[in-house]
Amino acid sequence: MPSKYETLAITTSYWKPGENYLRRITDSIKSKIKDGDIVTISEKAISTAFGNLIDEENVRAGAFAQFLARYWMRYVWGYILGPLCHLKKRNIHHLRTYPEKEGSTHKQVALRCAGFLQALMHWSEGGIDGSNLPYSYVSLPLKNTHQIAQKIRDHIESKLRKDVIVMVVDTDKTYSIRGFHFTPRPKPIEGIHSFGGFFAYVLGKSFRMKQRATPIAVAGAKIEVDEALEIADVANRSRGFGVGRTVWDMAEKFGVSLTGVSWEMLDKVEHKPIVIVRPSALKKGKT
Repeated sequence: MPSKYETLAITTSYWKPGENYLRRITDSIKSKIKDGDIVTISEKAISTAFGNLIDEENVRAGAFAQFLARYWMRYVWGYILGPLCHLKKRNIHHLRTYPEKEGSTHKQVALRCAGFLQALMHWSEGGIDGSNLPYSYVSLPLKNTHQIAQKIRDHIESKLRKDVIVMVVDTDKTYSIRGFHFTPRPKPIEGIHSFGGFFAYVLGKSFRMKQRATPIAVAGAKIEVDEALEIADVANRSRGFGVGRTVWDMAEKFGVSLTGVSWEMLDKVEHKPIVIVRPSALKKGKT
């Protein structure tokens, strides 16, 4: 079935902390944008540009964080929840061999920044993410995403004179059943329910519910939840996963340890933090 949307993924260099993300966005899309387009932007890229990061190398893990890394991840996720949630064999292997030292400090950050139920997730606890980041850095979810989306939309209108919709998107999934949408990820758009931490993830994955990327904020128009989910998902598929879906994939790509990836390595890889989404010509022809 043909998609209702056309997508254009915009390739840029890697966004580092302190990046002028507003200028990078307008410079990247100025020759490609049209009125009515939906400009979707990766939350991770914005969060990194803001320097909204934690270096887990400087974190001291407590006893409970060590327990989560040594037992909860390796045995509960590795042998029970991983298979129950239909995780790929390679990811189950990563869980069964979860690193104790790095894993403990990561779980300490998750407990401190996201809370108990989120720390019980296998990864991306509360939107905390280490993929496509160097060394021991992880990014935190944005706190004022709606204001940021509006600021981006206003900047595009001011600099490019284009009337667009801006959507900030996270790769963490939203699950849907009979018009009810929920996610373990905190602070999605209105109409998507966030609750339960790892319980929500296990429920959605184990029952193979429809899953799509999560829209975090929308500026420029009111979009129905199901349509916003569809837009977020087509954008996410067009964007790809950069260096890899997980820190293991990233380390494997560069042939280094889990904390051995550098800023210079990331600079050499193609990144697509922006995806322009617009209604397809097929849909326009029917209206």
